[in-house]
Formats: sequence, structure tokens, C-alpha cells
Amino acid sequence: MSKLQDTLSLQGRDYIALHNLLKLKGLCSSGAEAKQAIEQGKVFVDGQVELRKRCKIKVDQTIVFENHSIKIVI
Repeated sequence: MSKLQDTLSLQGRDYIALHNLLKLKGLCSSGAEAKQAIEQGKVFVDGQVELRKRCKIKVDQTIVFENHSIKIVI
């Protein structure tokens, strides 16, 4: 199965916290669910497992969770 690809614009912000990104994109139904997925090592940032819930995600980074890939744009 191929990954579903999407983008997220930071709309003038410098970054978005990883757990908030997962919730905003509808990949997790709550912040608690997003934090749990991160703690369990299910989220990748630029190809590496990311365990920090509040990791600052910035422009040009790519997040992969389950079969979703999200590219961060300006």
C-alpha cells in the first residue's frame, strides 16, 4: 500500500509541536492519543523515530505516521 501524501502550511508560524500536528491533521482524535503514538515510536520525522511529543516541526520536514506522509510547507 502506498503512503497517503499531504502537506501542512505553517501559515507564518515558525513551527508546530508534533503532537499538535497529528491532532490538527486528524491522524489522532486527541492530544493524548497523539502523545501515546509518539511515545510508542510510531511517528517518524525525516526518516527517524521521534519520541519527543513537543518536538518543533519546521518547514521542509516530513512526518510519517502509519500510512500518511506530511510535508511541512511555508
